[in-house]
Amino acid sequence: MTTPTVHGIDRLELGEGIRWSDGRAVLTDILSGRLLSAPDDPAASLGLIARLPVPLGAVAPVEGRPGEWIAAAGTGICRIDDAGRVDWIARPEDDAPVPMRMNDGVADPHGRFWAGSMAYEATEDAGSLYRVDRDGHVTRVLRDITVPNGPAFTADGTVMYLADSARGIIRRYPVDPETGDLGEPGLFVTLGSGSPDGMTADVEGGLWTAVWGTGQVHRYHPDGTLDRIVELAAVQPAGLCLGGPDGRTLLVTSARIGLPDPGPLDGAVFVSRVDIPGAPAAPYRPMGTADATNFADTR
Repeated sequence: MTTPTVHGIDRLELGEGIRWSDGRAVLTDILSGRLLSAPDDPAASLGLIARLPVPLGAVAPVEGRPGEWIAAAGTGICRIDDAGRVDWIARPEDDAPVPMRMNDGVADPHGRFWAGSMAYEATEDAGSLYRVDRDGHVTRVLRDITVPNGPAFTADGTVMYLADSARGIIRRYPVDPETGDLGEPGLFVTLGSGSPDGMTADVEGGLWTAVWGTGQVHRYHPDGTLDRIVELAAVQPAGLCLGGPDGRTLLVTSARIGLPDPGPLDGAVFVSRVDIPGAPAAPYRPMGTADATNFADTR
């Protein structure tokens, strides 16, 4: 693989949620509520797609609706239309006992959207994982997570990886492809230092994760053994994806937040070439073709 280089001139406060979709990379700067696109010119600025008045963790494209996204934002899940307008689907964390926000999220290969929540102060066990089914029904599927990141799915959608970043662990869950129900988890990996953050799986079933606090990206074999380490010139890698025309471009976001003396590349987006490709971001696939879907909020 190639040595990572900086892509774009921006430095993000909390760069996350990067995905390869419709021939481009999109990403979020969570606390500023911005949805951004990576420039074709590595010496240019990020492009603004939308700006929300609440934190924006991650998005997935909505199939059949160009320019529309489903998003983990604020205290729940919303749709963002092609003009940047927000339509709330559910806000299950509105009545939480501590202030909460949504964090990472992704669509699975079967068209569902999954997103995690966390406390602003990273209160222990305050977070949850939610699933948005194709009919718009929102279900809390896991509780007692401190800082959920990912999830990431294998290509067939039968395995989900979820990081509990504060505990330094990644768990692996079997997934029923018909219902989205999760089976009993197994511990996939425990990191000796740093925290697993954003994740993605490649076509060989390997799992890539940004490791917050170490300046590294790790790739793990499907059996959980460490395959390789990618070194970055930023302390807090946060999100990553595999994309590009051949799926072999590794893009990694990073963050400046919390650093007393950020370096010149903290908060940058990095790019490198790898030998094992990934796939474009899966879309959320709502049932039917009507613009409005019957959404239900399950708490």
